[in-house]
Amino acid sequence: MTRQREDEIDLLKPLDLCKIKTYSIKERKNLSNINLFAKPVLPADGMYAFFESLPEILASANLRKVIDAIVLAYQKKCQVVMALGAHVIKCGLSPLIIDLMNRRIITALAMNGAAAIHDYEVSLIGATSEDVAVSLKDGSFGMAKETAEAFQAASAQGIKDGKGLGHALGNKMIEEANAYNDLSLLAWGARLNIPTTVHVAMGTDTIHMHPNVSGRDLGESSHMDFRILANVISRLEEGVWLNVGSAVIMPEVFLKAICIARNLGYKVENFVTVNMDMIQHYRPQTNVLRRPTQHGYAITGHHEIMLPLLRMGILTKLGKGDE
Repeated sequence: MTRQREDEIDLLKPLDLCKIKTYSIKERKNLSNINLFAKPVLPADGMYAFFESLPEILASANLRKVIDAIVLAYQKKCQVVMALGAHVIKCGLSPLIIDLMNRRIITALAMNGAAAIHDYEVSLIGATSEDVAVSLKDGSFGMAKETAEAFQAASAQGIKDGKGLGHALGNKMIEEANAYNDLSLLAWGARLNIPTTVHVAMGTDTIHMHPNVSGRDLGESSHMDFRILANVISRLEEGVWLNVGSAVIMPEVFLKAICIARNLGYKVENFVTVNMDMIQHYRPQTNVLRRPTQHGYAITGHHEIMLPLLRMGILTKLGKGDE
C-alpha cells in the first residue's frame, strides 16, 4: 500500500477559522441602502410621485437615467433618435412614438425594412402581420401585391427626388390618402419633415420576393437613407440614440454611420445610447452600448410595457419642469 504524504493527510482536515479577521458592519461600504428603496405611493399621488418612488437600483435606476438624458437632450435641442425593429410596430406602439415625434422629443426615426412594411400595411388597411406558419405551407407568405407595389414606386421616386426611401414612402401614403395614415410613422415623418429612414437588407423582407421589385432601386434609395441617417448622427453630440427591438440590422447601421461622422471630422463623443429589448443580444450590447460611448444603458423587458413606461416618464419629467 502506498503511504499517503503528510500534506495530503492535512487536506482532509477542516480549516481552522479561529484567526479570521472581522470588522464592524458599520464600517462597511454598502451598495444598497434604505435611501435607494422604493416608496409605496398611492394612485392619487400622481405619475411624478410614481417615477420618483422607483428604487434607485439597477434597471430602475437606469430607466430614470435614460428618462433624464432624453429630457435634457430635448431641453438643449439635441438629437433624440429612435431606431426600430418590426416588432415594435406589431405590438401597437406607433401611436406613442408618433406622439413623441409631434412633441419634437424624437427628432429622427430609423427602421429596418420589415418595420417599414408593417408601417405601410397599417396605414393602408389598419392591420398587419400575417400568419406565417399557415401561409408558408402553400407559398403565399409575403405575396400581398399592394405592399410590394408601394415599395417599388417609392424607391424609384425616392431616388428621383433625392430624399430616399423613407421620405418617399411617407409621401406616397399621404398622396394616396391611406385610411390609417394617422397611425403611420413614415407618414408622420414626411408630414413633420422629420428624418425617417428605412434600412433594407436585401433578401430579408417579403417584398424582395416580388418580380416587380427592383433590387437596384431599393438598394440605392435605402443607401440614400443611410447617408441621411449618417448626417443625423453627425449631430448626435449631447443627444440620445435609442435602439428599440432591432437585434442586428439597426445596431450595425448605427456603428457604420457613426464611423462616417467621425471620419469626416464631426464631434460625436458625448452622447447616451439605450438598448430596449426583451433579450439583450450581442450586437446591440457591443455596437450600441459599449463601443461608441461610455454612457450606454440596457433596458430589458417587453416593448408593449417598457415603451409606454418610458414615454410616460419623459412626459412626467417635462411636465414637472414646466410647472
